Amino acid sequence: MSSTESPPAGLSGLSVYVPRLRVKLEDWCAWTGQPWDKIESVVGRSFRMPAPHEDVYTMAAEAALSLILDFDVDPGSIGHLVLGTESSKDNAAGAVIVRGMLDRALAARGLPRLSRRCEVPEVKHACLGGLYALKGAVRYAACDGGGRRAIVVCADIAEYARGSTGEQTQGAGAVAMLVDEHARLASVDLARSGSASAYRGPDFRKPFARHFAPGYAEATGRHHDFPVFSGRYSTFAYMDETFEAMRDLLLRQGTSLGAYLERVRALFLHRPYAHMPKQAMAYVMARAIAGGLHPADADPERLEALAREVGVDPAAARAEAKSSSDLFDALLAAGEPTDPTPTITRLAGHLRRSGALDAALGERMALGAEPAMDMGNLYTAALPAWLAAGFEEAHARRLPLAGEELLCVGYGSGDAAEAIPLTVTDRWYDAAARVRVRSALAEAVDLDRAAYEALHDHGRLEGLRARDAQPRFFISRTGEVHDPAFADLGVDYYDYAARA
Repeated sequence: MSSTESPPAGLSGLSVYVPRLRVKLEDWCAWTGQPWDKIESVVGRSFRMPAPHEDVYTMAAEAALSLILDFDVDPGSIGHLVLGTESSKDNAAGAVIVRGMLDRALAARGLPRLSRRCEVPEVKHACLGGLYALKGAVRYAACDGGGRRAIVVCADIAEYARGSTGEQTQGAGAVAMLVDEHARLASVDLARSGSASAYRGPDFRKPFARHFAPGYAEATGRHHDFPVFSGRYSTFAYMDETFEAMRDLLLRQGTSLGAYLERVRALFLHRPYAHMPKQAMAYVMARAIAGGLHPADADPERLEALAREVGVDPAAARAEAKSSSDLFDALLAAGEPTDPTPTITRLAGHLRRSGALDAALGERMALGAEPAMDMGNLYTAALPAWLAAGFEEAHARRLPLAGEELLCVGYGSGDAAEAIPLTVTDRWYDAAARVRVRSALAEAVDLDRAAYEALHDHGRLEGLRARDAQPRFFISRTGEVHDPAFADLGVDYYDYAARA
């Protein structure tokens, strides 16, 4: 693209919100007897929890309002407001609830409300819903937006039962993304992206029936949205679908993995915890070396050497690398999760532990990774939060990013994946100056064990003042009327309190 051309549709701004209530994982390890050094390296340093008067919609409104204010967005120019989430509380309404809060807050500030012509969809597919929403918003801006702008909000609450294998991977927060016909931060190249999906049966699900089953969340005194999952099965699915999305991207671009990664400045993947993106990329690399991607990536000599070091059969690795896995059929046949590529998995683990992955991709996966260690698991918002942190760091370090390609690889259980290239625009630096991830993380109130357990199990702020966790948007009351003439049973009413 020449300097006189306008960049295509894509991102013009990013805004991050996380609740103030924080659980430090070092403290959590002391409470639970878990090894802190392992938890820090595999998971991260902390996660956030919403206050009792917060939910996915208030967090989405927090991020969206900050985006509008920080990036001087004319509310009347927004023609598409979309919410990507897997934490919905209402099966009829979605983004329109966020719109309602924004309209009230904007009016309170003497600003116009959002346009009445604004579309308000919600997109759901586990942790990939936000990236699907972004693709739809880019298509809107490029095709029928007519110069109007879009806001994509990714918001979620990741909660797991205390004592479960997922407890340390909790989190809550939202990221709002501004999408324009001519991007200011980075254009989104859908024509060169890769997609993949496959049905995985019980891989990380949230069926309604679990709420009525004996034993579900029975030790807690409030409604919970704990998922039904198998960590081992979900890991196999994540790696397999990430590989398939990357393979589709490379096929569409007619290039090898090695050649493509040479020109990519930074990688951002779905990040349920710190270790998972590295695990996925090591898996992709191992299959490439064994001949499962482009012929130029196959490296028989290196494969033989790796196989000797690990103690596996290189022929088995080559066969697995070219295989097509059906995890669900295998699960039905065996009655339990089975690794479809055990040899490749061992090779991938060796690439991580030996430092080969860091040597190849460490710098490309480091941008924005430091603050991401304190974000926790944000489900749909995990990838865009890491991307926001990357732009903030690049601005602080004055990195020469203009014209560079970034790669976002999103994943959603169930499952599906997307590999989407972004190209940083010439004017990215001024837009990145308004991305404020570290300030969003700065206002934290640390929970001790009693406060954490009271909030987690019963939704109580034990030992804390309400203002310690006070957001701008909050649930003021919940409807209780269920009469023929009027009913609002279970409907939350929201309020707004401007910060001083």
